[in-house]
Amino acid sequence: MSWTKQGGPSGPRGYHHGNLKEALIRAALVLIAKKGPAGVTFAEAARWAGVSPAAPYRHFSHRDQLLADVARRGFEQFEAALRQAWNSGRPDPFTAFAHFGRAYLQFARNEPAYYSAMFEAGIPLQSSPQLREAGERCFSVLREAVEQLVATMPAKSRPPGLMMSLHIWALSHGIASLFNRGDSAGRVLPMSAEELLEAAVLIYLRGLGLDHSR
Repeated sequence: MSWTKQGGPSGPRGYHHGNLKEALIRAALVLIAKKGPAGVTFAEAARWAGVSPAAPYRHFSHRDQLLADVARRGFEQFEAALRQAWNSGRPDPFTAFAHFGRAYLQFARNEPAYYSAMFEAGIPLQSSPQLREAGERCFSVLREAVEQLVATMPAKSRPPGLMMSLHIWALSHGIASLFNRGDSAGRVLPMSAEELLEAAVLIYLRGLGLDHSR
């Protein structure tokens, strides 16, 4: 389900099916979409889930634990989307990498509540082993893609894969955050966010000596 700024329930929903944890997760996503991560409180989540203010403590010891679980789920969905787009580097690493970049921006655009919980809620990955593992698995998809690109270069001129991964992540995240999420600033570009990212990555790769045309 997509929890966009426009999507999600229009008001509090009753808790009918015996799955309090899922109801609280859904409530947190609605609140993030409406107010941002800072707008998530136990009291508000309980109200949206239609339960008592004390009910969230059955599953979460504090509000950040709830947000950590939302972020974990976001990373799991993000990883699945990136792996599908990367497709083990098929039909070739450069084409697959372009698909990867578009998938990155698409997830940020289509799932802003999850994306915000993952990157803007201020929840350290180290706060939860499950959250840390989900974040690391997600980054490993980018690392795998970069290592396959690097492997196309002569061994003596290959840049460090981790350095490249961090640089490309910063490019992707910056464009997604500034131009791709329907933020209130309403920035107008002469190109799409996908075209902007593709051009930026192409310039970066050519600067390192990676040129698909060669």
